[in-house]
Amino acid sequence: MRERLTPQDVEKIQQEIDHRKLVVRKEAIEAVKEARAQGDLSENFEYYAAKREKNQNESRIRYLERVLKTAEIITDHSGEDEVGLDNTVTLYVEEDDVEETYRLVTSIRGNSLEGLISTESPIGKAIMGHKVGDRVLVQVNDQYGYYVEIRKIEKTRDESGDRIRSY
Repeated sequence: MRERLTPQDVEKIQQEIDHRKLVVRKEAIEAVKEARAQGDLSENFEYYAAKREKNQNESRIRYLERVLKTAEIITDHSGEDEVGLDNTVTLYVEEDDVEETYRLVTSIRGNSLEGLISTESPIGKAIMGHKVGDRVLVQVNDQYGYYVEIRKIEKTRDESGDRIRSY
Protein backbone atom coordinates (compact mmCIF):
# COMPACT_ATOMS: atom_id res chain seq x y z
CA MET A 1 0.00 0.00 0.00
CA ARG A 2 1.24 3.44 -0.86
CA GLU A 3 1.70 5.76 2.08
CA ARG A 4 -0.14 9.04 1.86
CA LEU A 5 2.26 11.75 3.02
CA THR A 6 2.18 15.51 3.35
CA PRO A 7 5.17 17.57 2.19
CA GLN A 8 6.06 17.97 5.90
CA ASP A 9 6.08 14.17 6.32
CA VAL A 10 8.41 13.84 3.33
CA GLU A 11 10.75 16.44 4.83
CA LYS A 12 10.85 14.68 8.22
CA ILE A 13 11.50 11.30 6.63
CA GLN A 14 14.29 12.75 4.48
CA GLN A 15 15.84 14.30 7.60
CA GLU A 16 15.79 10.91 9.34
CA ILE A 17 17.38 9.25 6.31
CA ASP A 18 20.11 11.90 6.18
CA HIS A 19 20.76 11.57 9.93
CA ARG A 20 20.97 7.79 9.68
CA LYS A 21 23.33 7.94 6.70
CA LEU A 22 25.61 10.69 7.98
CA VAL A 23 25.65 10.08 11.75
CA VAL A 24 24.25 6.69 12.76
CA ARG A 25 25.94 4.79 9.91
CA LYS A 26 29.38 6.19 10.80
CA GLU A 27 28.88 5.37 14.49
CA ALA A 28 27.75 1.83 13.64
CA ILE A 29 30.73 1.19 11.34
CA GLU A 30 33.10 2.46 14.02
CA ALA A 31 31.46 0.21 16.64
CA VAL A 32 31.91 -2.83 14.36
CA LYS A 33 35.58 -1.95 13.80
CA GLU A 34 36.21 -1.56 17.53
CA ALA A 35 34.48 -4.86 18.35
CA ARG A 36 36.36 -6.67 15.56
CA ALA A 37 39.66 -5.43 16.98
CA GLN A 38 38.96 -7.23 20.27
CA GLY A 39 40.01 -10.55 18.79
CA ASP A 40 38.24 -13.90 18.41
CA LEU A 41 34.98 -13.19 16.54
CA SER A 42 33.40 -16.57 17.34
CA GLU A 43 32.80 -15.55 20.98
CA ASN A 44 32.68 -11.78 20.60
CA PHE A 45 29.21 -10.62 21.71
CA GLU A 46 30.08 -6.95 21.14
CA TYR A 47 30.91 -7.70 17.50
CA TYR A 48 27.57 -9.41 16.84
CA ALA A 49 25.65 -6.69 18.69
CA ALA A 50 27.43 -3.98 16.68
CA LYS A 51 26.72 -5.83 13.41
CA ARG A 52 23.05 -6.21 14.37
CA GLU A 53 22.75 -2.47 15.09
CA LYS A 54 24.46 -1.62 11.81
CA ASN A 55 22.11 -3.93 9.89
CA GLN A 56 19.04 -2.52 11.63
CA ASN A 57 20.09 1.00 10.66
CA GLU A 58 20.60 -0.05 7.02
CA SER A 59 17.19 -1.77 7.02
CA ARG A 60 15.53 1.37 8.37
CA ILE A 61 17.21 3.49 5.68
CA ARG A 62 15.99 1.12 2.94
CA TYR A 63 12.47 1.11 4.40
CA LEU A 64 12.28 4.92 4.57
CA GLU A 65 13.67 5.32 1.06
CA ARG A 66 11.07 2.84 -0.24
CA VAL A 67 8.31 4.77 1.57
CA LEU A 68 9.42 8.01 -0.10
CA LYS A 69 9.76 6.38 -3.51
CA THR A 70 6.23 4.95 -3.47
CA ALA A 71 4.46 7.68 -1.48
CA GLU A 72 1.47 9.64 -2.65
CA ILE A 73 1.88 13.32 -1.74
CA ILE A 74 -1.34 14.82 -0.40
CA THR A 75 -2.54 18.22 0.72
CA ASP A 76 -5.54 19.29 2.76
CA HIS A 77 -8.49 20.41 0.65
CA SER A 78 -10.96 20.91 3.51
CA GLY A 79 -12.95 24.11 3.80
CA GLU A 80 -12.26 26.76 6.44
CA ASP A 81 -14.85 25.35 8.83
CA GLU A 82 -14.48 21.65 7.95
CA VAL A 83 -12.42 18.89 9.56
CA GLY A 84 -9.21 18.36 7.60
CA LEU A 85 -5.67 17.08 7.80
CA ASP A 86 -3.64 18.33 10.80
CA ASN A 87 -6.74 19.70 12.55
CA THR A 88 -7.34 19.13 16.23
CA VAL A 89 -10.93 17.99 16.70
CA THR A 90 -12.99 17.66 19.87
CA LEU A 91 -15.68 15.00 19.56
CA TYR A 92 -18.55 14.01 21.81
CA VAL A 93 -18.88 10.21 21.82
CA GLU A 94 -22.58 9.57 22.48
CA GLU A 95 -22.17 5.90 23.44
CA ASP A 96 -19.67 6.69 26.21
CA ASP A 97 -21.00 10.17 27.13
CA VAL A 98 -17.48 11.59 26.93
CA GLU A 99 -15.56 14.22 24.96
CA GLU A 100 -12.34 13.20 23.25
CA THR A 101 -9.80 15.32 21.41
CA TYR A 102 -7.74 14.08 18.48
CA ARG A 103 -5.43 15.48 15.86
CA LEU A 104 -5.88 14.09 12.34
CA VAL A 105 -2.60 13.10 10.73
CA THR A 106 -1.34 10.88 7.92
CA SER A 107 -1.09 7.16 8.61
CA ILE A 108 2.68 7.24 9.04
CA ARG A 109 2.34 9.69 11.98
CA GLY A 110 -0.71 8.08 13.59
CA ASN A 111 -0.34 7.25 17.28
CA SER A 112 -3.61 6.88 19.18
CA LEU A 113 -1.82 6.89 22.55
CA GLU A 114 -0.74 10.47 21.82
CA GLY A 115 -4.10 11.52 20.39
CA LEU A 116 -2.86 11.40 16.78
CA ILE A 117 -5.32 9.50 14.61
CA SER A 118 -4.88 8.65 10.99
CA THR A 119 -7.16 10.00 8.31
CA GLU A 120 -7.29 6.35 7.16
CA SER A 121 -8.74 5.11 10.47
CA PRO A 122 -12.51 4.58 10.83
CA ILE A 123 -12.95 7.72 12.93
CA GLY A 124 -10.64 9.77 10.70
CA LYS A 125 -12.48 8.74 7.54
CA ALA A 126 -15.85 9.41 9.16
CA ILE A 127 -15.22 12.96 10.36
CA MET A 128 -13.17 14.31 7.42
CA GLY A 129 -14.99 17.15 5.69
CA HIS A 130 -17.65 17.55 8.40
CA LYS A 131 -18.39 20.71 10.39
CA VAL A 132 -18.99 21.65 14.03
CA GLY A 133 -22.39 20.36 15.12
CA ASP A 134 -22.45 17.46 12.64
CA ARG A 135 -23.46 14.06 14.03
CA VAL A 136 -21.40 11.40 12.27
CA LEU A 137 -21.55 7.60 12.23
CA VAL A 138 -18.15 5.97 12.77
CA GLN A 139 -18.46 2.56 11.12
CA VAL A 140 -15.81 0.34 12.74
CA ASN A 141 -16.81 -2.84 10.90
CA ASP A 142 -19.91 -4.41 9.31
CA GLN A 143 -21.48 -5.17 12.70
CA TYR A 144 -20.48 -2.18 14.81
CA GLY A 145 -20.58 1.59 14.56
CA TYR A 146 -21.12 4.51 16.91
CA TYR A 147 -22.08 8.17 16.67
CA VAL A 148 -19.93 11.19 17.45
CA GLU A 149 -20.76 14.86 17.39
CA ILE A 150 -18.11 17.32 16.26
CA ARG A 151 -17.85 19.94 19.01
CA LYS A 152 -14.74 21.93 18.06
CA ILE A 153 -12.25 22.18 15.19
CA GLU A 154 -8.86 23.84 15.63
CA LYS A 155 -7.08 24.56 12.38
CA THR A 156 -3.30 24.28 12.57
CA ARG A 157 -0.65 25.56 10.25
CA ASP A 158 2.41 23.38 10.88
CA GLU A 159 3.95 20.41 12.65
CA SER A 160 4.30 22.29 15.93
CA GLY A 161 0.53 22.56 16.19
CA ASP A 162 0.38 26.36 16.20
CA ARG A 163 -3.29 27.30 16.12
CA ILE A 164 -4.64 29.55 13.40
CA ARG A 165 -8.33 29.58 14.39
CA SER A 166 -10.97 27.57 16.18
CA TYR A 167 -14.54 26.72 15.18
